[in-house]
Parts: sequence; C-alpha cells; structure tokens
Amino acid sequence: MKKIVLKILGIVLVAIFFLQSNMAIAASSLSDVNKQIEEKEEEIDEIQEEKSATMNEVEELTLQISEYQNQIDELDSKIDNLNNQISEAESKINEAQAEYDKQEELLEARLVVAYEEGETSYLDVLLASESITDFISNYYLVTELATSDAELLESIQKQKEEIEQAKTNLENSKKELDTSKASKQSVATQLQSSKNEKDAKVAQLSSDEKQAQAELEQFEADKREIQAELARIAAEEAKKQQSNGNNNYNSVANNPSSSGYIRPIVGYSITTGWYGYAGHTGVDFSGSGIAGKPVLAAKAGTVVTSTALKNSDGTYRSYGEYIVINHHDGTMTLYAHGAPGSRLVREGQSVSQGQQIMSVGTTGNSTGYHLHFEVRVNGKPVNPAPYLP
Repeated sequence: MKKIVLKILGIVLVAIFFLQSNMAIAASSLSDVNKQIEEKEEEIDEIQEEKSATMNEVEELTLQISEYQNQIDELDSKIDNLNNQISEAESKINEAQAEYDKQEELLEARLVVAYEEGETSYLDVLLASESITDFISNYYLVTELATSDAELLESIQKQKEEIEQAKTNLENSKKELDTSKASKQSVATQLQSSKNEKDAKVAQLSSDEKQAQAELEQFEADKREIQAELARIAAEEAKKQQSNGNNNYNSVANNPSSSGYIRPIVGYSITTGWYGYAGHTGVDFSGSGIAGKPVLAAKAGTVVTSTALKNSDGTYRSYGEYIVINHHDGTMTLYAHGAPGSRLVREGQSVSQGQQIMSVGTTGNSTGYHLHFEVRVNGKPVNPAPYLP
C-alpha cells in the first residue's frame, strides 16, 4: 500500500513539474506575443504620425502654391496695366510730337518771313505810321504779333518739356515692366518646384487624406477666383471714383478707426483670429447656440456676391453659402458658411447697416457652426479686427 501511495505521489509530482514548465513556457510565449503586439502598435502609430506629418507638409505646400499663384495673378494684372500705360503713353507722345512739329513749322515760317522782310523791327513799324489812327492800328498789330510770338515760343518749349517727361516716364514704365516679368518668372520657378514637391508627398497619403487634400486644393482655387473677381470690382470702382473727382475714396479703407463698422453678429466674439491657422484670411465668430443666429451687414453697401459654392453632386464646398458687400469706400466684407438657403439678399441689392443678410450655418469647408467674416481693402483680405468695435 505504501509503495502504491509513493508511486501515485511521484506521478503527481512529475505532473506538477510538467504543468509548471508548460505554464512558464506559455507565459513566456504570451509575453513575447504581447511584446510583438506592442511593437506593431508602435509601428502603426509611427506610420500614422508619419502620414499626419506628410499631410501637414502637403497642406503647407498647397497653401504655398496658392500664395505663389496669387502673386503671379497680381503680377499678371500689373503687367497688363503697365502694357496699357505704355501703349497709351506712346500714343500720347506721338500726338504731342506731331503737335510740336506743327508748332515748330509755324515758328520757322514766322522767322523766314521776318528774315525776308529784312531787319524791320516792331519800332520801325510804329514809326512808319502816317497818322494817330494808323499808329494805334500798328501798335495793336505789333502787340498781337509780339504776344503771338511769345505764346508760340512758350507753347513749343512747354510741349518739348512734356514730351521729354513723357519719354522718361515711358522708359521707367518699361523698366518696371521688365522687373515685373522677371519677378513673375522667379515666382513661376518657385511655384513649379513646390508643385513637384507636393506631388511627391501626395503619393504617400492615404485615400482619406488624398480626399481631404483635394478639398483643400478646391478651396484655395475658389478663394483665388473670388479674390480675382473682387479685385476687378474694386479696380473698376476706384477708377470710377477718381473720374468723379473723389480723392477721399480710400480714406476709410486706410483708416480702420473711421470705418464705421458694427459687429456682424450680436452676442458673440471672435474665437479664431486673423490667420488663426494657415490660409485663414478672416476671423471666426462661434459659441454655444450660434447655429441659426442672424448674420448682419457690418456696414451699408451693395451686394456684389450672394451665392452658394457646391460640388457637382450638390454638396457644399469652400465658403459654402456666402455673401460679399461692397461699401463703396475701398472696403468690402465677406460672410461665409451660412445655413442652407438662408441668404436673404441678392446681387445688386442695397443693404443698410445691421440688416440681416443670412443665418449662421456650417456649409462648405467648415467643422462646426460659425460665421467666417472677412474685410477686404481694394479686393485683398486684411485683418478684420481693427475695423470692428
């Protein structure tokens, strides 16, 4: 019996030994598996971080490309204006030169007549008078001739000076044109370099990130198109104001303290400021309960844009529902991301200060309910904060 007990005890001890060994091995294997899982998770996190970093680089390059394109657009506009100025200047110089040549011919003819008549002076003419009436008549004639000669000489000298000044201005415009063309070429080179770098980075993005990148590019393209249109409107109005003799047109635009704006939404403050993030060309008003709140015209003016930017599938993009008001003082205001169908004004309509123009929404490139508000001077965005009370 004792032998049997010992035998059973031995078997139990061996079983326990093997069980402990297997448990140790299992624990060791489990530890290895956990370690491998952690390593994979770290690797995944690193990959995700790398993708996020790449996405950030792509976004920065996209904004950089957009800025280069804006510069090229401005240089193109400047080059066009300079070409027009040069063309007008050349035409005016040709006209002035023709008039100058005509006046010079008259002067030469006058000198020829004087020469052919000998050394006769104005005094000789007066002394040759046979009567007081004849004297007075000759005196009047001499006076008119002298005045005419003086005016002719003065006119010729003035025309000559104007032609020389016009030629100097023309040469300066041509030099400025050459400089602008060189600047454009330099910016175009930088633009192409950034595009090549961006394309290489985009290839590393995930499908979701590529979609986000496409939306960002569309937004930047929309902003450039809007800026070009507003700059065109501003240039036309500036020209009109100047032709009307309004020399104070830009006085308010360049002096925010006298802008006379009110806040575009009551009871809410700026939560994201000017360039609060890359590519942000305005300020944002947001806060609890802002959805659907009235958006007000910051100043009286004329609506130049009232539209909704949408994709081909009907979804909103970029500014979404937005409005632009021209205040006819060199400034415009832009209101974006309005609620669907909430715009209450149309293009060409006059609005008064404080009038509701739409309601707060989150349409377009927006992550939550807020009002995006911009101030533009001569078509270009500036920091809105100094213009607001």
